[in-house]
Amino acid sequence: MTEYWQEISALTMRWVRRLSREKFSMLFTLVQPMLFWLIFFGNLFQRAADTQVTQAPNYISFLAAGVVVMTVLNNGLAGGVDLLFDKENGFLERLMSAPIRRSSVILSRFIFVMTITSLQVLVILGVASLFGVHPATGLLGVATILLIGMLFGVGLTAISMAMAFSVKSHGDFFSVLGFLSLPMIFLSSALVPLAAMPGWMSFLARFNPMTWAIDAVRPLILSGWSEALPHVAMVIPVMLAFDAICLYGGVKAFRRAMG
Repeated sequence: MTEYWQEISALTMRWVRRLSREKFSMLFTLVQPMLFWLIFFGNLFQRAADTQVTQAPNYISFLAAGVVVMTVLNNGLAGGVDLLFDKENGFLERLMSAPIRRSSVILSRFIFVMTITSLQVLVILGVASLFGVHPATGLLGVATILLIGMLFGVGLTAISMAMAFSVKSHGDFFSVLGFLSLPMIFLSSALVPLAAMPGWMSFLARFNPMTWAIDAVRPLILSGWSEALPHVAMVIPVMLAFDAICLYGGVKAFRRAMG
């Protein structure tokens, strides 16, 4: 068991070292959700948003939960990119032939993606506080937000890695990535509440796991525990079911690719 965790630790540090060599990419990934969504988009629609509809003090307060979950979405769906490049240059095949457990490669990627995503979420909440958005549930609420993000992110990362093992080129991967991410964002409560959507969009958004995650995170930021607890109690089994389905598909894709 000790050797197994040493393998996972070594592989995780490999992802960290690779990221450290891509400083521009790391900076852009961190800044994008804050700059484009929270600051630009939030301030742009600050006056246009109806606070009676959003049930929030202002639009930036409403948008904060959406930006947090969008960050989890983007990081999770991009989580398989490095594995895909390893597959294309032949390194993944050599890694799989090494005397290590194959699962350590997958688990190390999950740990890396979830750690980076959690750090980004904390930074986003810190930037939101500069605009007067402070989690109403305190530090325990922040921890719960991270938990919900990780539960959602596990399923998304499994989808991404399944795509990485299944597609033939990174061009196909990014095409599928774009096809998945935009509908998930717009068919969710990230930008507007469900009540403000056209009926057909609101109906579809209720089947989007991203909506469930956002609707649990938002009261943790805006309302307090009395309103947040029912949403948290509902979102955890939903996310666990989502993760189970995604992990099942990911394992099948991995076995098919490696078999």
